[in-house]
Amino acid sequence: MADGRAGDEHERRLERAAELRAFGTSREAGAEDQQAREKRRKIDSAARADYLVRDAMARGEFDNLKYAGKPIPGLGDRYDPDWWIKGLIQRENLTGIGPQAILLRKEDVELDDLLDTLYTEKQVRETVEDFNTRVIEARRQLLGGPPVITKTRDVDGEVARWQECRAARTAAAPAEPGPEPRRPWWRRLWEGTG
Repeated sequence: MADGRAGDEHERRLERAAELRAFGTSREAGAEDQQAREKRRKIDSAARADYLVRDAMARGEFDNLKYAGKPIPGLGDRYDPDWWIKGLIQRENLTGIGPQAILLRKEDVELDDLLDTLYTEKQVRETVEDFNTRVIEARRQLLGGPPVITKTRDVDGEVARWQECRAARTAAAPAEPGPEPRRPWWRRLWEGTG
């Protein structure tokens, strides 16, 4: 009940503001207040909305809009019931949600870089085995979605590739000089006083 009264009050204030803007000043509006109320009862909502839009255009509130003079993106494409979630994912740059097939494709592309950051052969094996397990589970299509076209990886082949890359990095890296031999405390003390 309170929400209905608040909505009515808001609507009345909007109408009153539109009338005051149309008449110019409140003194002129006060004299013609009764006529304005009668006129307002006769005006339908569409005409009121049209007036408010034209008034906003006159004030310049629609200038410099984001898509002014450009086609609205997505308009004319076929209807996609998930357009809002796709837009949210793109706008907010969300990761980790979506169909398993697409997530696995993305992970497959990034897997080589991930393997290069690992330190031990055991970590590489576990990572590749985990990836293969998720690909096989996604192929079963228990949750539906697009088909999984991502291939499983050969664990031994990935470990061999990782070892080769690691050996190449080690050979390419310049030999770092070892730490300077530490002088005995008495020599540091003797040289510091002289």
